[in-house]
Amino acid sequence: LEAAKAIRTLKKEEKTVIVAEHDLAIIDYLSDQICIFYGEAGVYGIVSHVHGVRTGINIYLQGYIPDENVRFRKEAIIFHEKPPTVGFGGGETLLKWDRIEKTYEGFRLVAYPGEIRKGEIIGILGPNGIGKTTFVKILAGLEKTDDGREFKQLEVSYKPQYISAEYQGTVQELLVSIAKDEFTSSWYKVEILHPLGLEKFLDRNVAELSGGELQKVAIAACLSKKADLYLLDEPSAYLDVEERLNMARTIRRVVEARNATAFVVEHDVVAQDFIADRLMVFTGEPGVKGFANSPTSLRDGMNKFLKEMNVTFRRDPVTKRPRVNKEGSKLDKYQKEIGEYYYVRAASITEEE
Repeated sequence: LEAAKAIRTLKKEEKTVIVAEHDLAIIDYLSDQICIFYGEAGVYGIVSHVHGVRTGINIYLQGYIPDENVRFRKEAIIFHEKPPTVGFGGGETLLKWDRIEKTYEGFRLVAYPGEIRKGEIIGILGPNGIGKTTFVKILAGLEKTDDGREFKQLEVSYKPQYISAEYQGTVQELLVSIAKDEFTSSWYKVEILHPLGLEKFLDRNVAELSGGELQKVAIAACLSKKADLYLLDEPSAYLDVEERLNMARTIRRVVEARNATAFVVEHDVVAQDFIADRLMVFTGEPGVKGFANSPTSLRDGMNKFLKEMNVTFRRDPVTKRPRVNKEGSKLDKYQKEIGEYYYVRAASITEEE
């Protein structure tokens, strides 16, 4: 977001800027006008007419361009309008932790007590270098706490932040080695292969894949394992807008189907809004110290995170997607005054362009 603010200053210098960006909130904040690119990846692409940024993004989400009478997606992408008014209440407790401390040379992480329940997805938000990946690695058993404590033995599936392409074999061979007989089931095809768009390159070698293709394979590999706890570190990296939302939907469906639990480390606020039941917000001083706050409701979590960032969001009245308020605007000032940085009743605000 700081980079977006810096880019917008070029407008004052009467310079024209063209931006290609996958984060809906950032492209919304940056742009005055927008063109939609659609088609079939690797085959053809079509560029739409120019639209105002709000209208253009809403058209993209709805999958239909009215002024050109073109439908490029069968289903609209729909956001929930507001978070639950109470915390996640379903399922038995799967994992509970007391205060966690992990110290490296020059960096210390403190995680406050918390718990997560079956069927629940916890989103993890916070700046870089604050200990998010370290916390996930501790849960995965890849790092030990300062006191050497180990968690209750759970079946864990982990997708790391940085993905290796060292596997010698095809995508299908990799997924079959993990999913076993489930790979041939209709459920696996409908819930994992198809939404992640993997069918097109199942026969390709993993080592030859692009960053986005490799990311989707890594997500599928993580979800292919039957586990109690799924840990996904930055699953939206290298993915475009639609792929990010498909990724979020896929994780949600698999976790629910397996009656499992997931932690998702993700910088994309829109993706977190789409997937998370509750949030863990990490604060502190990057590279020096980090504090992992206990899981909390979406409203409280977003308020805490965005207050740290000094940013407010509102809801688009048509698609319900989150939109960044311009700094210093009436809405921005109003939401900061009432302490609601993210979820605001539609009746209490007026939409700003």
